Amino acid sequence: MSIKHFFTLILIFVLSYSCSSGKKKPFTSVSISEVFTDSLSIRAIVPKDGSNVWFAANKGVVGLITNKTPKLVTVAYDSKPLHFRAIAKTTSSVFILSIDTPAVLYKLDIKDNQATAMKDVYVETGEGVFYDAISFWNDNEGIAMGDPIGGCLSIIITRDGGTSWAKLPCSNLPEVMAGEAAFAASNSNIAIYGDHTWIVTGGKRARVFHSPDKGLTWSVYDTPILQGGVMTGIYSVDFLDATTGVVFGGNWDDKYFNEGNKAITRDGGKTWSLLSNGSGPGYRSSVSFVPRTKGQGIVAVGSPGISYSSDQGLTWSELSKEGFYAIEFVNDSVAFASGNMKIAKLSFK
Repeated sequence: MSIKHFFTLILIFVLSYSCSSGKKKPFTSVSISEVFTDSLSIRAIVPKDGSNVWFAANKGVVGLITNKTPKLVTVAYDSKPLHFRAIAKTTSSVFILSIDTPAVLYKLDIKDNQATAMKDVYVETGEGVFYDAISFWNDNEGIAMGDPIGGCLSIIITRDGGTSWAKLPCSNLPEVMAGEAAFAASNSNIAIYGDHTWIVTGGKRARVFHSPDKGLTWSVYDTPILQGGVMTGIYSVDFLDATTGVVFGGNWDDKYFNEGNKAITRDGGKTWSLLSNGSGPGYRSSVSFVPRTKGQGIVAVGSPGISYSSDQGLTWSELSKEGFYAIEFVNDSVAFASGNMKIAKLSFK
Protein backbone atom coordinates (compact mmCIF):
# COMPACT_ATOMS: atom_id res chain seq x y z
CA MET A 1 0.00 0.00 0.00
CA SER A 2 1.34 3.43 -0.92
CA ILE A 3 1.79 6.21 1.61
CA LYS A 4 -0.88 8.18 -0.26
CA HIS A 5 -3.45 5.37 0.00
CA PHE A 6 -2.56 4.82 3.66
CA PHE A 7 -3.28 8.46 4.58
CA THR A 8 -6.45 8.40 2.47
CA LEU A 9 -7.75 5.46 4.54
CA ILE A 10 -6.80 7.23 7.76
CA LEU A 11 -8.71 10.33 6.62
CA ILE A 12 -11.80 8.26 5.75
CA PHE A 13 -11.64 6.58 9.17
CA VAL A 14 -11.34 9.88 11.01
CA LEU A 15 -14.23 11.42 9.09
CA SER A 16 -16.40 8.35 9.64
CA TYR A 17 -15.62 8.36 13.37
CA SER A 18 -16.35 12.07 13.63
CA CYS A 19 -19.73 11.63 11.97
CA SER A 20 -20.70 8.64 14.08
CA SER A 21 -19.66 10.28 17.34
CA GLY A 22 -20.95 13.74 16.53
CA LYS A 23 -23.92 15.61 17.91
CA LYS A 24 -26.97 13.49 18.61
CA LYS A 25 -29.72 14.09 16.08
CA PRO A 26 -32.79 15.93 17.42
CA PHE A 27 -35.90 13.92 18.20
CA THR A 28 -38.71 14.14 15.68
CA SER A 29 -41.22 11.73 17.22
CA VAL A 30 -42.01 9.61 20.25
CA SER A 31 -43.50 6.12 20.41
CA ILE A 32 -45.67 5.52 23.48
CA SER A 33 -46.18 1.98 24.76
CA GLU A 34 -48.29 1.53 27.88
CA VAL A 35 -46.78 -0.99 30.29
CA PHE A 36 -49.30 -0.67 33.14
CA THR A 37 -52.86 0.56 33.56
CA ASP A 38 -54.97 0.74 36.71
CA SER A 39 -57.42 3.08 38.42
CA LEU A 40 -54.60 5.02 40.06
CA SER A 41 -53.00 8.44 39.99
CA ILE A 42 -49.30 7.69 39.50
CA ARG A 43 -47.01 10.66 40.12
CA ALA A 44 -43.83 8.95 41.33
CA ILE A 45 -41.66 6.56 39.30
CA VAL A 46 -38.04 5.45 39.40
CA PRO A 47 -36.67 3.15 36.68
CA LYS A 48 -34.26 0.35 37.53
CA ASP A 49 -33.40 -0.21 33.86
CA GLY A 50 -35.17 -0.36 30.50
CA SER A 51 -37.34 -3.29 31.59
CA ASN A 52 -38.11 -2.51 35.23
CA VAL A 53 -39.71 0.54 36.81
CA TRP A 54 -40.84 1.10 40.40
CA PHE A 55 -43.81 3.33 41.15
CA ALA A 56 -45.77 4.71 44.08
CA ALA A 57 -49.37 5.88 43.72
CA ASN A 58 -52.49 6.85 45.58
CA LYS A 59 -54.70 4.30 47.35
CA GLY A 60 -51.54 2.98 49.05
CA VAL A 61 -50.41 1.09 45.94
CA VAL A 62 -46.70 0.49 45.37
CA GLY A 63 -45.32 -1.74 42.65
CA LEU A 64 -42.62 -2.92 40.29
CA ILE A 65 -43.41 -3.33 36.61
CA THR A 66 -41.16 -5.82 34.81
CA ASN A 67 -41.82 -5.43 31.10
CA LYS A 68 -45.62 -5.45 31.41
CA THR A 69 -45.91 -7.70 34.45
CA PRO A 70 -46.83 -5.90 37.70
CA LYS A 71 -45.94 -6.88 41.25
CA LEU A 72 -48.15 -4.80 43.51
CA VAL A 73 -48.68 -4.24 47.21
CA THR A 74 -51.18 -2.04 49.06
CA VAL A 75 -49.80 -0.19 52.07
CA ALA A 76 -51.78 1.14 55.03
CA TYR A 77 -50.65 2.74 58.28
CA ASP A 78 -52.78 2.09 61.38
CA SER A 79 -55.47 0.86 58.97
CA LYS A 80 -55.41 4.20 57.12
CA PRO A 81 -54.74 4.07 53.37
CA LEU A 82 -51.75 6.17 52.37
CA HIS A 83 -51.24 8.25 49.26
CA PHE A 84 -47.76 8.21 47.74
CA ARG A 85 -46.22 10.83 45.46
CA ALA A 86 -42.53 10.37 46.24
CA ILE A 87 -40.18 7.46 45.51
CA ALA A 88 -36.41 6.93 45.33
CA LYS A 89 -34.02 4.01 45.17
CA THR A 90 -30.50 3.10 46.17
CA THR A 91 -28.53 0.03 45.17
CA SER A 92 -30.33 -2.23 47.64
CA SER A 93 -33.45 -0.34 48.74
CA VAL A 94 -36.52 1.52 47.52
CA PHE A 95 -38.07 4.34 49.55
CA ILE A 96 -41.69 5.49 49.35
CA LEU A 97 -43.05 8.55 51.13
CA SER A 98 -46.71 9.41 51.68
CA ILE A 99 -48.05 12.94 51.51
CA ASP A 100 -50.61 13.99 54.11
CA THR A 101 -50.55 13.36 57.85
CA PRO A 102 -49.48 10.83 58.86
CA ALA A 103 -46.54 11.19 56.48
CA VAL A 104 -44.86 7.79 56.51
CA LEU A 105 -41.55 6.91 54.87
CA TYR A 106 -41.01 3.23 54.16
CA LYS A 107 -37.75 1.47 53.34
CA LEU A 108 -38.08 -1.63 51.16
CA ASP A 109 -35.05 -3.90 51.08
CA ILE A 110 -34.71 -5.29 47.55
CA LYS A 111 -33.00 -8.44 46.31
CA ASP A 112 -33.46 -9.91 42.82
CA ASN A 113 -36.33 -7.52 42.11
CA GLN A 114 -38.16 -8.70 45.21
CA ALA A 115 -38.94 -6.75 48.38
CA THR A 116 -37.51 -8.89 51.18
CA ALA A 117 -38.43 -6.53 54.03
CA MET A 118 -40.42 -3.35 54.55
CA LYS A 119 -40.19 -0.99 57.50
CA ASP A 120 -41.42 2.50 58.32
CA VAL A 121 -38.29 4.55 59.04
CA TYR A 122 -39.87 7.97 59.56
CA VAL A 123 -43.35 9.10 60.64
CA GLU A 124 -44.58 12.66 61.05
CA THR A 125 -48.03 13.82 62.08
CA GLY A 126 -49.60 17.19 62.68
CA GLU A 127 -51.23 20.13 60.99
CA GLY A 128 -49.60 21.15 57.73
CA VAL A 129 -47.59 17.96 57.21
CA PHE A 130 -47.35 17.26 53.49
CA TYR A 131 -44.31 15.74 51.76
CA ASP A 132 -43.60 16.23 48.07
CA ALA A 133 -40.36 14.59 46.88
CA ILE A 134 -37.41 12.40 47.83
CA SER A 135 -33.96 11.80 46.33
CA PHE A 136 -30.51 10.42 47.23
CA TRP A 137 -26.99 11.77 46.85
CA ASN A 138 -25.55 8.25 47.21
CA ASP A 139 -26.41 4.93 48.84
CA ASN A 140 -25.98 6.37 52.35
CA GLU A 141 -27.26 9.93 52.13
CA GLY A 142 -30.69 11.09 51.05
CA ILE A 143 -33.14 13.96 51.38
CA ALA A 144 -36.90 14.47 51.30
CA MET A 145 -38.81 17.74 51.29
CA GLY A 146 -42.29 18.92 52.09
CA ASP A 147 -44.45 21.97 52.62
CA PRO A 148 -43.47 24.59 55.22
CA ILE A 149 -44.12 24.15 58.92
CA GLY A 150 -43.06 26.78 61.42
CA GLY A 151 -41.72 29.18 58.80
CA CYS A 152 -39.40 26.88 56.82
CA LEU A 153 -39.59 24.01 54.38
CA SER A 154 -39.91 20.54 55.87
CA ILE A 155 -36.62 18.80 55.07
CA ILE A 156 -35.55 15.40 56.40
CA ILE A 157 -32.14 13.83 55.81
CA THR A 158 -30.57 10.40 56.26
CA ARG A 159 -26.84 9.67 56.59
CA ASP A 160 -27.09 5.93 57.28
CA GLY A 161 -28.64 4.47 54.15
CA GLY A 162 -32.19 5.38 55.06
CA THR A 163 -32.38 3.54 58.36
CA SER A 164 -32.98 6.77 60.27
CA TRP A 165 -34.05 10.28 59.24
CA ALA A 166 -33.78 13.62 61.02
CA LYS A 167 -35.69 16.82 60.32
CA LEU A 168 -33.68 20.00 59.86
CA PRO A 169 -34.58 22.78 62.30
CA CYS A 170 -35.82 26.06 60.85
CA SER A 171 -32.73 27.74 62.29
CA ASN A 172 -30.71 25.87 59.62
CA LEU A 173 -32.96 26.88 56.72
CA PRO A 174 -34.01 30.05 54.88
CA GLU A 175 -37.36 31.48 55.86
CA VAL A 176 -40.27 30.86 53.52
CA MET A 177 -42.67 33.58 52.47
CA ALA A 178 -46.39 33.58 53.25
CA GLY A 179 -48.21 31.40 50.74
CA GLU A 180 -45.01 29.73 49.49
CA ALA A 181 -45.10 25.93 49.32
CA ALA A 182 -44.44 23.11 46.84
CA PHE A 183 -46.36 20.88 44.45
CA ALA A 184 -46.38 17.09 44.79
CA ALA A 185 -46.87 16.80 41.05
CA SER A 186 -44.06 14.53 39.83
CA ASN A 187 -41.49 13.86 42.60
CA SER A 188 -39.20 16.34 40.84
CA ASN A 189 -39.08 19.26 43.30
CA ILE A 190 -35.54 18.13 44.14
CA ALA A 191 -32.51 18.07 41.83
CA ILE A 192 -29.13 16.65 42.86
CA TYR A 193 -25.71 16.87 41.25
CA GLY A 194 -22.67 15.79 43.24
CA ASP A 195 -22.99 17.35 46.70
CA HIS A 196 -25.35 20.05 45.37
CA THR A 197 -29.08 20.08 46.01
CA TRP A 198 -31.78 22.34 44.60
CA ILE A 199 -35.38 22.50 45.87
CA VAL A 200 -38.11 24.49 44.10
CA THR A 201 -41.26 26.16 45.38
CA GLY A 202 -44.44 27.73 44.08
CA GLY A 203 -47.61 29.48 45.13
CA LYS A 204 -47.17 33.08 46.24
CA ARG A 205 -43.43 32.82 45.56
CA ALA A 206 -41.47 30.71 43.07
CA ARG A 207 -37.94 30.30 44.37
CA VAL A 208 -34.98 27.93 44.35
CA PHE A 209 -33.36 26.73 47.58
CA HIS A 210 -29.76 25.57 47.14
CA SER A 211 -27.35 23.59 49.29
CA PRO A 212 -23.76 23.01 48.07
CA ASP A 213 -22.94 20.50 50.83
CA LYS A 214 -25.66 17.82 51.02
CA GLY A 215 -28.04 19.86 53.14
CA LEU A 216 -25.67 21.33 55.70
CA THR A 217 -26.04 24.96 54.57
CA TRP A 218 -28.67 26.66 52.43
CA SER A 219 -29.30 29.76 50.31
CA VAL A 220 -32.45 30.82 48.47
CA TYR A 221 -32.78 32.61 45.13
CA ASP A 222 -35.61 34.37 43.33
CA THR A 223 -36.79 33.33 39.87
CA PRO A 224 -38.84 35.07 37.16
CA ILE A 225 -41.30 32.16 37.09
CA LEU A 226 -45.00 33.04 37.29
CA GLN A 227 -46.03 33.38 40.94
CA GLY A 228 -48.61 34.94 43.21
CA GLY A 229 -51.48 32.49 42.76
CA VAL A 230 -52.35 29.32 44.64
CA MET A 231 -51.42 27.06 41.69
CA THR A 232 -48.64 29.12 40.09
CA GLY A 233 -44.91 28.57 40.37
CA ILE A 234 -42.23 25.97 39.78
CA TYR A 235 -43.36 22.36 39.50
CA SER A 236 -40.11 20.68 38.45
CA VAL A 237 -36.33 21.16 38.36
CA ASP A 238 -33.41 19.36 36.73
CA PHE A 239 -29.69 20.10 36.69
CA LEU A 240 -27.19 19.04 34.06
CA ASP A 241 -24.16 19.80 36.26
CA ALA A 242 -23.25 22.13 39.12
CA THR A 243 -24.04 25.26 37.10
CA THR A 244 -26.66 24.58 34.41
CA GLY A 245 -30.22 23.87 35.45
CA VAL A 246 -33.78 24.24 34.19
CA VAL A 247 -37.08 24.83 35.98
CA PHE A 248 -40.57 24.36 34.61
CA GLY A 249 -44.06 25.06 35.84
CA GLY A 250 -46.63 27.73 35.16
CA ASN A 251 -50.26 27.93 36.19
CA TRP A 252 -52.13 24.69 36.75
CA ASP A 253 -55.40 26.60 36.41
CA ASP A 254 -54.41 27.96 32.97
CA LYS A 255 -52.32 25.19 31.45
CA TYR A 256 -51.82 26.75 28.01
CA PHE A 257 -50.50 30.09 29.26
CA ASN A 258 -46.84 30.01 28.22
CA GLU A 259 -45.36 33.13 29.76
CA GLY A 260 -43.10 32.94 32.80
CA ASN A 261 -43.26 29.16 33.07
CA LYS A 262 -39.77 27.96 32.06
CA ALA A 263 -36.30 29.26 32.89
CA ILE A 264 -32.62 28.36 32.85
CA THR A 265 -29.63 29.10 35.09
CA ARG A 266 -25.96 28.93 34.22
CA ASP A 267 -24.57 29.94 37.60
CA GLY A 268 -25.84 27.19 39.86
CA GLY A 269 -29.25 28.72 40.52
CA LYS A 270 -28.29 32.21 41.65
CA THR A 271 -29.88 33.87 38.60
CA TRP A 272 -32.47 32.64 36.11
CA SER A 273 -33.50 33.69 32.60
CA LEU A 274 -36.87 32.91 31.06
CA LEU A 275 -36.91 30.50 28.12
CA SER A 276 -39.06 30.98 24.98
CA ASN A 277 -41.31 33.35 26.90
CA GLY A 278 -44.72 33.49 25.24
CA SER A 279 -43.96 30.59 22.91
CA GLY A 280 -43.57 26.85 23.29
CA PRO A 281 -45.40 24.78 25.89
CA GLY A 282 -47.41 26.15 28.78
CA TYR A 283 -47.75 24.35 32.11
CA ARG A 284 -45.68 21.20 32.51
CA SER A 285 -45.20 19.18 35.69
CA SER A 286 -41.92 17.37 34.98
CA VAL A 287 -38.77 18.41 33.09
CA SER A 288 -35.58 16.53 32.30
CA PHE A 289 -32.39 17.06 30.36
CA VAL A 290 -31.97 14.33 27.74
CA PRO A 291 -28.87 12.26 28.57
CA ARG A 292 -25.81 12.57 26.30
CA THR A 293 -26.98 15.76 24.59
CA LYS A 294 -24.66 18.11 26.52
CA GLY A 295 -27.68 19.91 27.94
CA GLN A 296 -29.18 20.79 24.57
CA GLY A 297 -32.00 18.25 24.70
CA ILE A 298 -34.84 18.90 27.15
CA VAL A 299 -38.16 17.05 27.49
CA ALA A 300 -41.07 18.37 29.54
CA VAL A 301 -44.30 16.49 30.19
CA GLY A 302 -47.61 17.47 31.70
CA SER A 303 -51.29 16.78 31.33
CA PRO A 304 -51.38 18.78 28.03
CA GLY A 305 -48.70 16.60 26.38
CA ILE A 306 -45.01 15.96 25.70
CA SER A 307 -42.77 18.85 24.61
CA TYR A 308 -39.18 18.74 23.35
CA SER A 309 -36.37 21.22 22.76
CA SER A 310 -33.11 20.44 20.98
CA ASP A 311 -31.54 23.85 21.66
CA GLN A 312 -31.62 24.13 25.45
CA GLY A 313 -35.14 25.52 25.59
CA LEU A 314 -34.95 28.27 22.98
CA THR A 315 -37.50 26.58 20.70
CA TRP A 316 -39.91 23.70 21.28
CA SER A 317 -41.86 21.08 19.38
CA GLU A 318 -44.88 19.12 20.51
CA LEU A 319 -44.20 15.41 20.19
CA SER A 320 -47.50 14.18 21.61
CA LYS A 321 -50.75 15.44 23.09
CA GLU A 322 -50.90 12.46 25.44
CA GLY A 323 -50.67 13.69 29.00
CA PHE A 324 -48.32 12.51 31.74
CA TYR A 325 -47.35 13.69 35.22
CA ALA A 326 -43.72 12.57 35.42
CA ILE A 327 -40.83 11.45 33.21
CA GLU A 328 -37.59 9.61 34.06
CA PHE A 329 -35.00 8.80 31.39
CA VAL A 330 -33.31 5.39 31.23
CA ASN A 331 -30.87 6.40 28.49
CA ASP A 332 -30.63 8.99 25.72
CA SER A 333 -33.68 7.73 23.82
CA VAL A 334 -35.84 5.75 26.27
CA ALA A 335 -37.81 6.99 29.26
CA PHE A 336 -40.65 5.92 31.50
CA ALA A 337 -43.56 8.28 32.10
CA SER A 338 -46.46 8.06 34.53
CA GLY A 339 -49.88 9.65 34.52
CA ASN A 340 -53.52 9.20 35.33
CA MET A 341 -54.12 5.45 35.50
CA LYS A 342 -50.99 4.52 33.51
CA ILE A 343 -47.27 4.03 33.16
CA ALA A 344 -45.75 4.06 29.68
CA LYS A 345 -42.39 3.51 28.03
CA LEU A 346 -41.43 6.38 25.72
CA SER A 347 -39.10 5.71 22.79
CA PHE A 348 -37.81 8.90 21.22
CA LYS A 349 -36.67 8.92 17.59
